[in-house]
Amino acid sequence: GLDPGTRHFGWGVVRRLGTRLSHVAHGVFDVERVGELGQRLVAIERGLVEVIDHYQPAQASIESLFFAKDAQAAAKLGHARGVALLVCSRAGLDALEHAPARVKRTVAGAGRADKAQVAQMIRVVLGLPEVPRSDAADALAIAVTHLQGHRLAAAAARPLKAAGP
Repeated sequence: GLDPGTRHFGWGVVRRLGTRLSHVAHGVFDVERVGELGQRLVAIERGLVEVIDHYQPAQASIESLFFAKDAQAAAKLGHARGVALLVCSRAGLDALEHAPARVKRTVAGAGRADKAQVAQMIRVVLGLPEVPRSDAADALAIAVTHLQGHRLAAAAARPLKAAGP
């Protein structure tokens, strides 16, 4: 799961075994002090390449764009998303997108849940000893949403068994 940002870029790795989800790893690339935007994007790219090389995920998921009031902030977010999509594509991973409201609804039960609620639910769902940092919690929530949605889609694709008499 990837939560793009040009100052703090969250990532999380979750494994699904049957119906059970388990935490593998998570973190945040803190690049706000690296330099100008271009240098921060390079730092994000390097960090994400390392994470993918180390954990070898089978799939990737990323938060979809949402419309922010600040056009400049939205453009910068788009740059970070672009780097993430490029790195995933180069690694042979499709990065499936999930809307923020869907992520909140899947993890916390409400599309308007705040960040603290999402982080607390991620701690509970994945059995973490403490609440992860906000950006990492969001990335884990995106991964959980992807895996839950993927499981539901697979179940829906299975043929229905006829009910007995």
